[in-house]
Amino acid sequence: MLRVQGTIVNYDETSFREVLINTETGLIEAVQSPSASTPDLRCDPPVLIFPGFGDVHVHAREDAGGTQNYKEDFRTMSEAALHGGVTHVAEMPNNPIAPVDDARYEEKQKRTEKSLVHVTLYGGIGPGTKPLSFPAPYKVFMGPSIGDLFFRSKSELEETIQFYKGCNVSFHCEDPEILENRKNEKTHEARRPKEAEVVATDFALSLIRKYDLEGKICHISTLDAVDKVMAAKKQGIRVTSEITPHHLYFDATILDDERRLWLQMNPPLRTDPEERLELIRRLKRGDIEYLATDHAPHTKEEKLKGISGIPHLDTYGPFVTWLLGEHGFTPEEIARACSYNPGRFVKPFLPKTYGEGFGKIASGYVGSLTVIHPERPIRINRKDLKTKCGWSPFEGVMFPGSVLYTIVRGKVYKYP
Repeated sequence: MLRVQGTIVNYDETSFREVLINTETGLIEAVQSPSASTPDLRCDPPVLIFPGFGDVHVHAREDAGGTQNYKEDFRTMSEAALHGGVTHVAEMPNNPIAPVDDARYEEKQKRTEKSLVHVTLYGGIGPGTKPLSFPAPYKVFMGPSIGDLFFRSKSELEETIQFYKGCNVSFHCEDPEILENRKNEKTHEARRPKEAEVVATDFALSLIRKYDLEGKICHISTLDAVDKVMAAKKQGIRVTSEITPHHLYFDATILDDERRLWLQMNPPLRTDPEERLELIRRLKRGDIEYLATDHAPHTKEEKLKGISGIPHLDTYGPFVTWLLGEHGFTPEEIARACSYNPGRFVKPFLPKTYGEGFGKIASGYVGSLTVIHPERPIRINRKDLKTKCGWSPFEGVMFPGSVLYTIVRGKVYKYP
């Protein structure tokens, strides 16, 4: 039994309590008033104990072929996740050997066994695919991104999505026709303009409604798209959305020739400072449900050649302290976006041994915790990173707080 004592934070309350985790089952047995005996781990204020953070959008790169393992694999991904306070992830399917059928999905699932954190795999949706024979979340790339799993037109997408009626489907919203028409523009941002996201979001919402999908808009990056999602929710459409650390921390005004290479991703940085701050406020009030990294590890050499995507798992926890310290997020608001909502997302796909799943510090839930010191500053240094790609867009940044411990099913990882 592991006994942890301190300020525990759920999405709906904060209190000084003692958590008992059964290290054999990996589940929380009780949350109680602090006992008189010395706990295994005592966390005095201002330290905060959150339900283990979950990242519902990562790329671990590994598949059955192993051709992308030089960037990342499930083991190194999980080491970076633990370093950032992340206790479970949902991993994307745009691999060279994409998990678009039972055999490929199950073969990729075997690779996740080396991970130190739980991995929920997305199934891939591409031209002509059909649903898997078992429950899984799905990902669809509406236009070209990294990899070959994408659609070239809206009609091609609808021909396939009709077979996924009632499924959980996440959408990368960039309109393929707009991308094709803008492909000769001078910069990455001009080739992937705001309207590509807005038009694609409109179409994704129409598909979610028409085929009764449980939809999610990935890495949303414009206020117009957020407003469309909010309007759809009011109409009863089942849809949520994610936002990334880079779309909250950076905006298009900082892009010079050098930064444009390192901060190239899909979707690109599209906002001015005012819109970026409003996106932060939308996450704070719950209009956007998930803080999700889109962790996309590419080597430094690949970045210099213009490949899209940046790594983030190592810095998830420190970034959270920036939201707390610089933007007035309450601990409960962080628990909602980083713990509770991700836990609800993966719950239908978890093994039965995971009890009530992730997202709350309560009896029967997974005994995974993220322990944050919001006032222990940390400067991000390349040498400290666990991701195999070996760099971070936040190198040199001093965040106001850091991860003290990441606890996975009763096993304690201490940082630094």
